[in-house]
Amino acid sequence: MDRRHCPPLVLASFTATSDIGIGNAATLASLRSKHCGLRPCDFDDVEVPTWIGAVDAAETQPLPPQWRRYDCRNNRLAELALRQDGLLERVRAAADRYGPRRVGVFLGTSTSGILETERAYRRREPADGRLPADFDYRGTHNAFSTVDYLRRRCGLEGPAATVCAACASSAKAFAVARRMIDAGIVDAALVGGVDSLCLTTLYGFHSLQLLAPAACRPFDAARDGLSIGEAAAFALLERAPSSLDSDAVLLLGTGESSDAHHMSTPHPDGLGARIAIERALGDARLDAGAIDYVNLHGTGTPSNDRAESRAVRATCGSAVPCSSTKGATGHTLGAAGALEAVLSSLCLGAGLLPAGLGTVQVDAALGVNYLTDNRTAPLRRVLSNSFGFGGANCCLVLGTAG
Repeated sequence: MDRRHCPPLVLASFTATSDIGIGNAATLASLRSKHCGLRPCDFDDVEVPTWIGAVDAAETQPLPPQWRRYDCRNNRLAELALRQDGLLERVRAAADRYGPRRVGVFLGTSTSGILETERAYRRREPADGRLPADFDYRGTHNAFSTVDYLRRRCGLEGPAATVCAACASSAKAFAVARRMIDAGIVDAALVGGVDSLCLTTLYGFHSLQLLAPAACRPFDAARDGLSIGEAAAFALLERAPSSLDSDAVLLLGTGESSDAHHMSTPHPDGLGARIAIERALGDARLDAGAIDYVNLHGTGTPSNDRAESRAVRATCGSAVPCSSTKGATGHTLGAAGALEAVLSSLCLGAGLLPAGLGTVQVDAALGVNYLTDNRTAPLRRVLSNSFGFGGANCCLVLGTAG
């Protein structure tokens, strides 16, 4: 089948948990009140002058005893999100309706439960350097860990995969699920992304000189880096029925590219980003003028925001309202695509164009209509951008049924 003619999928259920809220109601309230969840870094014993977006409950709420082998910060965050907004019940109902083998699980992450390995290395046996006996790599750090956990937790037996494509990971999970449903391999899919705070990302981005010393300021003339956050965000994707409520949220199109320009620097003209946007619009069978709002990747680094602005101008023009929600949540890395898809879905339902927090003076050289204050207006079509290291790019077009 021609990908441009794939029918829309409905987000039958969705939820997000991040530093601005546990579940949809708290998250939307934060967006409306322009609440920033970032704070000075107090994670573990990290000594890096930066700000983070932490979900404290991920540290204090262990998994149920029967799932002890999966217990790590990443899977705790996943469990916390899974229990919000009736998602777990909706996923289990889908398994009953279609059969557990007909529901897939496709999630994005960048570091999974690497924090457990970091902590295990600190507890090595002093005599021979062996890792502690209670360390379970497969249950925690393994990139498939969260998918395996959620699959078992929800009673699913369909195809399952982890997408590791840097900061485009969980947006790509939506695209993978779309292809699997369109091919008839599954009837529904639990999609999303989970990434949690760890030493590797904080010290790694610090070594790349990409961390802002205070809360990030996407698209600001004085932007100076990103802030690391953590999040879990999920959606249950299904074929859209013939009759839908007007406020139902649909995945209308996906677009992917890989420009492979550089390991950590985006193409200066946003080449891959532009291709991904064009493909997403083509898949949705929409002209750029149909997009009411763009949720930018908008990390707050000078080169990323400059490249993205060029891609957006080249495809959607300079008038379309846009902003980056990372000024509120921080950059949640492998979870960013899913988190921002859910944020976009909430905004569609609320008619909210959210302010880009932290941005004081928009960089006029970027030439985009960047929002520094909330705006309310009817929304029907939203573009959500996710661009990762190595030139991995994915864009989603979301819209309402009405």
